[in-house]
Amino acid sequence: MSRTSRETARRVLVAGTSGSGKTTLAARIGDALGIEHVEIDALFHGPNWTPRATFLDDVERFSAGAAWVTEWQYSQVRPLLAQRADLVVWLDLPRHVVMRQVVARTVRRRRHREELWNGNVEAPLHEVFTDPEHIVRWAWATYDRNRSLVQEMARARPGLPIVRVQNRTDAARLVDAL
Repeated sequence: MSRTSRETARRVLVAGTSGSGKTTLAARIGDALGIEHVEIDALFHGPNWTPRATFLDDVERFSAGAAWVTEWQYSQVRPLLAQRADLVVWLDLPRHVVMRQVVARTVRRRRHREELWNGNVEAPLHEVFTDPEHIVRWAWATYDRNRSLVQEMARARPGLPIVRVQNRTDAARLVDAL
């Protein structure tokens, strides 16, 4: 990443499939740049996994700010975030890596009953077989679509820098370069 890019990267989106490591990388980028990481899942999810009524207003408010890092998800706000970003980091990991990560994370969270956002915890593991929106199924089903969305954004905003991260080494190099 060039010096100019580092100095101008103040509104950063981290794109990728569920389970690819967006939130972890976004937090690391925020730390490296000294800017706020806004975890978009925390803005979206209310108690009992219900969408928060203030989600759109919350995203509008923080994304109008001068500096932030967040994950690029939720169709309602993707266009706004893409328009306001000055850098996109695309976690384009192989599907088998994403699936290994999302399964391990889901099992760990469920086993330890980790509280996520607003009191929510992961659904019972057996629901992967019955719930089409279970995070493991969701990661599998949306993998190709998420790749297409990033490519569409690149066509829509040809001047927007997109840094493609394909493995942990790429991610570490990116953070070190910041």
